[in-house]
Amino acid sequence: MNYTPSLQNKYYKDVVPALTKQFEYKNSMEVPKLLKIAINKGVGDAIVDKKILDSSVEEITMITGQRPVITKSKKDISNFKLRKGMPIGVKVTLRGERMYEFLERLIAIAIPRIRDFQGISDKGFDGRGNYTFGISEQIIFPEILLDKVVKINGMNITLVTTAKTDKECLELLKEFGLPFKNQKK
Repeated sequence: MNYTPSLQNKYYKDVVPALTKQFEYKNSMEVPKLLKIAINKGVGDAIVDKKILDSSVEEITMITGQRPVITKSKKDISNFKLRKGMPIGVKVTLRGERMYEFLERLIAIAIPRIRDFQGISDKGFDGRGNYTFGISEQIIFPEILLDKVVKINGMNITLVTTAKTDKECLELLKEFGLPFKNQKK
């Protein structure tokens, strides 16, 4: 039994023809695609309380379906009581089916649960066709139980694509259904 996420099917069925028409690609292989999604959660309070780091690992595991890697500090910073090698965050990289499933849940379920949501900013492009945005609360994901939340933290989500320009990446993400803010020009 072969399963493919609906966003992956949408990419081949709807997104590729739409972008090919818009950017006049000669070959369907030129159309930008999503390579990976990197999720990073900084947990600076883990210096004081180790339970916060453990709960962050569990939360990211529940949200993504994949166990994250614990990130460690690279150098000593005395003002923050930080020593080299101390755990200060978690990160996970999603590819393939898990990537499309996560993106679908993010677009359809999590983002609409953000309070006073006006759309995602289109300022998070890096000039090379990748997009990064932040979420201020992990409780927008339905997998997180409010009773078990130790501390409300945010996370950064980076969508890495094969797009050559930010405009191509923006159109790709719009075709996937990411709700960007309406621009009035």
